[in-house]
Amino acid sequence: MKTMKWLLRREYWEHKGAFVWAPLAIAAAMVLLLGGGFAYSTAYGDIQNIRFEGHGLVSVNGLPPALRYKIAHIAATGYLGIAAPLFVVLSVVVFFYCLSALHDDRRDRSILFWKSLPLSDRDTVLSKVITALCVAPLITIVIGVATSLVLLVIGMIAAAGKGVNLFAPVLMEPNLYLSPLYLLAFLPLYVLWALPTVGWLLLVSSWAKSKVFLWAVGVPLVSLLLLTWLNFLLGAVSPMRFDIDFLGEQVVGRMLGGLLPGMWMSEVDGARLGQMREGLDSLLVLGESYRTLATPGVWIGAIAGVAMIFGAIRLRRWRDEG
Repeated sequence: MKTMKWLLRREYWEHKGAFVWAPLAIAAAMVLLLGGGFAYSTAYGDIQNIRFEGHGLVSVNGLPPALRYKIAHIAATGYLGIAAPLFVVLSVVVFFYCLSALHDDRRDRSILFWKSLPLSDRDTVLSKVITALCVAPLITIVIGVATSLVLLVIGMIAAAGKGVNLFAPVLMEPNLYLSPLYLLAFLPLYVLWALPTVGWLLLVSSWAKSKVFLWAVGVPLVSLLLLTWLNFLLGAVSPMRFDIDFLGEQVVGRMLGGLLPGMWMSEVDGARLGQMREGLDSLLVLGESYRTLATPGVWIGAIAGVAMIFGAIRLRRWRDEG
C-alpha cells in the first residue's frame, strides 16, 4: 500500500504541470473572459426587457417571482456545465500522458534505475492506470467545481446589478450542493468507458521504440481504411462485407476516444433526456448514463482494456531499448 502511494506521488510530481497547472490556466482564462463579460454587461449592458413564458415583455426590475425562481433553478442545476472545456483538456492531457507513460523511461534509460528498486512492473503500470483514470479526473473535478462556483457568483453579482437578486433562490436550491456529488458519481462510469483507450495507449507505450503517437493512432485508422477499401473490392465479387460502422464506433472509437468524458451519451435514450423542461435534471442524466452498463459493449471494452493493461505489464518486464 505504501509503495503504491509513493508511486502515485511520483506520477503527480512528474506531471503536475499537465494535471494541475494546465487546467488551472484554462480555468483562470475562463474566469477572466467570462467573468469580464459579466462585469461588462453589468456596467454597460442594456437589458430592457425579457419574455416570460411567451407572454408580453416585462421589465427586469418587474421580474415575476416565478420567473426569478425558474432562472435560479436553471443556474443552480446547470452551473457545472461551464466547466466543460476543462474536461476536454483532461482527455487530451491523459491521452498524451498514457502515450508517454511507459515509453519515456525506456527512451532516456531511466528504466534501469527504476528496475533496480524493489518495485514490481505490475505496481508501476497500475500506478499509471490509477493516475490516468482516477487522480487526473479528480483534480479536474475539483478545479472545475471551483471555477463554476466563481463564475456563478460573478454571474449573480452581474444579475444583481441589473436589479435581479438571485442569491437567495440559488442558495436555497438543493442542486447547488448536490451537483458536485452527481459529477463524482460519473467517475466509475468514466473509468469503465476509458479502460479500452488507457489499455491500448499503455500497450503501445510499452512496445513502440519510437513514433508512439503514429503507432497508437495510425494503426487503428489505417486498419479501418484498409477494411473500407477491402469492402469496395469485395463488392464486385462477393456479398460479404465488414461492418465498418460498427468497427469504427465500437472498436476504433473506443480505442481512441474513450477518454472523452460523456462518450457514453451516444448510447443514451435521447427521447428520455428530451423530457427535461426545467433546466438540467442531473438524476435523470445520471440514471440514463448508468443504463448504458446494460449493453455488452461496455463490458467487452473494459475486459479488452484490462487485457491490454496486463499485456503492457508483461511487455515492460522484458522490453528494453538498445
